[in-house]
Amino acid sequence: MAQRHPDPTPGAVTGEALAEHLRAQATEFLRALRLHREGGPGADLDGAVRALRRSARRISGSLHTFRPLLDAGWAESVRPELAWVSGTLAQEQAYAARLERLLLALHRLSGTPVLPAQAPGLGGPASERGKVAVGAAKAGALLERQLTLARTRAHSAALRALAGSRFHAVADTVALLAGEVPLTPAAAGADLRPLAAAAEERLAAAVTALPLVRAGHPYNAEALVHGLSPDPSPHPQDAPWHQVRLLLRLHRYAREVLHGDDLTDVRLTAAGQALDRHRDASEAATAAAQAARTPRIAPATAYALGVLHADQRHEVEAARYAFQRSWGRQTVGTS
Repeated sequence: MAQRHPDPTPGAVTGEALAEHLRAQATEFLRALRLHREGGPGADLDGAVRALRRSARRISGSLHTFRPLLDAGWAESVRPELAWVSGTLAQEQAYAARLERLLLALHRLSGTPVLPAQAPGLGGPASERGKVAVGAAKAGALLERQLTLARTRAHSAALRALAGSRFHAVADTVALLAGEVPLTPAAAGADLRPLAAAAEERLAAAVTALPLVRAGHPYNAEALVHGLSPDPSPHPQDAPWHQVRLLLRLHRYAREVLHGDDLTDVRLTAAGQALDRHRDASEAATAAAQAARTPRIAPATAYALGVLHADQRHEVEAARYAFQRSWGRQTVGTS
């Protein structure tokens, strides 16, 4: 006798919606991979890589949130591999964006071009502004060398990954997923909403633990102290915010499974954008601090990098302030 699944409760979103979502994301992954492999001159290879990352993140996020409804061994083996794909493919663009952000900030702070070929001649006794300009130009050149080298290495790493057996195994798994999703027997009649609600609760708890009262002020002097020290470790205040960013992303992905990709919550979007800016500014500040630790750089260069670091830490605080305001509006709007 065939096993009879319990009827879902009225309004329930069942495992079939999860399966449909995963199949759709797997198909997008395969389409992007084909575009990347077959793309000739003029093909949008960067767009293909972004699409690969987008689908990999969404599949991985859904496996995390709805793992009780999926074959446990399969989900736990696939999820870290998808995270590896997304992380490896993200690095090149991240280094490029970080360099652009830092050079634009140097230009804004110094009022002068920041690349050596564009640096103004000083001649005679240099004014204080001239010294800052020299420091900014040399700081920009140093950052360009370091981050361009990092970007080149990330590009090579991504190409090796895409050609390697590990990625081929991931692609084969995704290809199978596009046809059949390994749901548990109970998934057919299970309601996805409690699992999605649990993801939202984890996000809310993590936000509650943030120092939102401090983030309600546009300046936090404590945030500068650690980054200006010789300690190269990441800023200790940033980790909880990065975790909230991850949990917000998982919450958004769960909403996509329940309601489809067309659902847009402008408040969640604003909060996510603020956390993206927070991450970008935090990593840019770290890059400036690391450049300032380069041996035997000129004092003016180190000074410009210190000013740049402080500027990016202020951007971190501004992003936290923006998140606090957008999250407060969200809380009021959903109460």
